[in-house]
Amino acid sequence: MTARTPRDAGPDGVAAVDGVPGTVPPASGGRPAGRDIPEATVARLPIYLRALTSLGERGIATCSSEDLATATGVNSAKLRKDLSYLGSYGTRGVGYDVDYLRYQIAREIGLTQDWPVIIVGIGNLGHALANYSGFRSRGFRVVALLDAAPERHDEPVAGLDVRPFDDLEEIVGGEDVAIGVIATPAVAAQDVADRLVACGITSILNFAPTVLSVPEGVDVRKVDLSIELQILAYHEQRKGPERATGVTA
Repeated sequence: MTARTPRDAGPDGVAAVDGVPGTVPPASGGRPAGRDIPEATVARLPIYLRALTSLGERGIATCSSEDLATATGVNSAKLRKDLSYLGSYGTRGVGYDVDYLRYQIAREIGLTQDWPVIIVGIGNLGHALANYSGFRSRGFRVVALLDAAPERHDEPVAGLDVRPFDDLEEIVGGEDVAIGVIATPAVAAQDVADRLVACGITSILNFAPTVLSVPEGVDVRKVDLSIELQILAYHEQRKGPERATGVTA
């Protein structure tokens, strides 16, 4: 695949983040060279980015670690440790520059680039994902929708015509696809994943209720809504019969 370039760059040459023009980073700072970021920290960076974007939209220029921790539900000490991996320590007595910290996080997790995405499986969930406006504003551009069912082919969804799954290789090569989203039934998910990997895609977001087997070097993130509901049901049940059912004496 070819190297990607920053997206939506403004006159200062820095890409927009969540639709807001970027800012020129200070000459100093930045993540220490060669320092890996723990996976747990990586998982929290998008949460920080979302909170910072909200602060920026409200015109807030600086924030303390305590304010950001409150906005994200993360312990302030843990937040400061997370941000230190980016080389961002804030300014004593002032806090963090909201726009610059947002830029740092967006750059670190790759959101200053354009990421072409395909969605495979255009049932109810696939339709919802295709119509989700948040993808584009965060750097993810859905370039193709694919389905194996002939009756869905050429169906217009979110400005794109659904294409046959057999067109996969052509689309991946032509659009330089970075990420594949699987929204198929569980029985088809592994075959889809195998085809995606064979095309050279090494990042997969899996909504199918099954565990995928992929080679080393392929990253899979699984989203299972039924599991999340079951976890909530567990916690709801532990609240006691009155709170769980809403019945009071």
